[in-house]
Amino acid sequence: MTNASALATDHAPIRACTICRDVRNFDLLIEDMETELGDAWGDLSYEDAARFLSQPEATALEFVAIAIDEDDEGAVGAISGLIETAVTRGLAVIVIAEEVSPMVLHQLLKTGAKEFVPYPLPDGALHEAIERMRDEPSVEAAPSSTIAQFGATAARRGTIVPIQSLAGGAGTTTLAVNLAWELATLAVGKGETAPRVCLLDLNLQMGAVSTYLDLVPREAVLELLQNTDTMDGESFMQALQIHGERLHVLTAPADMLPLDLATPDDVGRIVEMAASQFDYVVIDMPSTFVMWTETVMELADLYLMLFELDMRSAQNALRMIRALKTDDMPDEKLRYVLNRAPKFTDLAGRSRLRRMSESLGIAIEMQLPDGGRQVTEANDQGLPLARAAKKNPLRRQIQKLATTFGEFGRAAASAS
Repeated sequence: MTNASALATDHAPIRACTICRDVRNFDLLIEDMETELGDAWGDLSYEDAARFLSQPEATALEFVAIAIDEDDEGAVGAISGLIETAVTRGLAVIVIAEEVSPMVLHQLLKTGAKEFVPYPLPDGALHEAIERMRDEPSVEAAPSSTIAQFGATAARRGTIVPIQSLAGGAGTTTLAVNLAWELATLAVGKGETAPRVCLLDLNLQMGAVSTYLDLVPREAVLELLQNTDTMDGESFMQALQIHGERLHVLTAPADMLPLDLATPDDVGRIVEMAASQFDYVVIDMPSTFVMWTETVMELADLYLMLFELDMRSAQNALRMIRALKTDDMPDEKLRYVLNRAPKFTDLAGRSRLRRMSESLGIAIEMQLPDGGRQVTEANDQGLPLARAAKKNPLRRQIQKLATTFGEFGRAAASAS
């Protein structure tokens, strides 16, 4: 192992380096780096890394490994800046994280990190991550063909958050509508611009977003779905409606349509168009897996799977996990959200939740309380909970979730 000063000398060439607050907190990382690289690696603090990555010598590195734990979450903006600088210099970035929240990991991976490895390091995990990076063809970053067609840039791409249920009535549309509204009405500081938010209702048969927001579906929606190959920014915006002067909405068509009416290319174009025009794109997905579900998964930054604490949700989750493995579909973006979660004092319910998580082998990272009758009343009135029942516990939890999205969005913007 070499220290930070050795990176600037004429000693043996340095092929990679670790970046962390104190590498001694990651002894397994030291061992694995020495196994992979011998003495051809160094260690940098955050401050030293910021200086070194701006120097020409940094381009000689093969990759950097940024190691963080829960004490580093307050420095996520600075760490994101380091990742962006490294990516700009053509360096691959591996994030090694111990007990870090999913939102922090999402932010760092979205900034440009190639790989994520949990700490303590599983046997061979660092080696496999390095090999994957070496096997990946070297290409210059470029926007997708669809986004390029619309004249958008990668820097302008909004955060895409689809929401899908594992059982009917789990509350997907309620979460999608209220999360989108809370994002659209986030409090911003002086001189900051409120985020632009688009809500897409892709449940082509039973879409209820229009009902929950008291909107009348437009014929332009069906025309848009059938002509995405000629869609441009103007035709897309004309198909949207605005709720409360803040939230842009693409409702489901007025008539019940086959779920396969839209092809994967059609849905991909619509989602990418929305992401090129808005800061956040929230998608209300059908509970059924269709031929374009994988397309949305690949485009998503986070994919929320909503379920309840019952047997049907557990069985459907097991089916879904098997399907993902069988079809080799991406699952690293999935986040499991429990709706109508048991209260803190409900020990029996929390015990069932723990057993369910263990039996399925999933982490339940978000829990939403039961909003009660006020949720149904707000939906029937066509109003978000923030306008119909401001103090409802479900509304408060969704507000916290939206605030978390907003904080990391501002951190990314300030670091860029």
